[in-house]
Amino acid sequence: MRIRAAATLAALAALLAPAAAHAAPGDTVRLPVREALAALAVADESREGYSREKFKHWVDADRDGCSTRNEVLLDEAVSDPARAGRCTLSGGSWYSPYDDQYVEGPRALDVDHYVPLAESWDSGASGWSAKDREAYANDLSDERALIAVTAASNRSKADKDPAEWMPPAAGYHCEYATTWVTVKTRYQLSVDPAEAAALTGILSECPNRPIKVELAR
Repeated sequence: MRIRAAATLAALAALLAPAAAHAAPGDTVRLPVREALAALAVADESREGYSREKFKHWVDADRDGCSTRNEVLLDEAVSDPARAGRCTLSGGSWYSPYDDQYVEGPRALDVDHYVPLAESWDSGASGWSAKDREAYANDLSDERALIAVTAASNRSKADKDPAEWMPPAAGYHCEYATTWVTVKTRYQLSVDPAEAAALTGILSECPNRPIKVELAR
């Protein structure tokens, strides 16, 4: 019995260790979300040198005529839009979880970087190459990195972190905080002290749901 308990503790330690120390790009991290948050580095932020232009985005990486923005819209549509020409979208409907609204047509939607470009710069992306920042800004490999939401909710959020803004739909707060931690884990971005405290408070009232994410860095 004692040997089995020791083995269980060793297995748990092995589960928790990768996000903290030993994981590398391409590795998959599996952690309860509160432990994933605790594994992120806590550091003060700096926006010095930031420009949105340093994150080339809405590219057509697979050259199928659809930009990253339109790829997200096509993927997340509740009812499919019509597609004309290279990739002009019309009609269709979407659900915006930030404010719990259904939206008809793509014009009222923004595609949001779950962790905003400026926030990623503040918490580590300032040291990345231009190519890495472009990959971050157009990440279609993890469906949680980008999300279609109402333009109003996205512009209310702007570049704020969870210490400064949470979605108007209170029922989405646990999902929002969990996804925020997931994206920061994927890119090994830091959190500032106020952000860490806010996320800790939010997640203390949420199920300690496991996250699974492939590290991009």
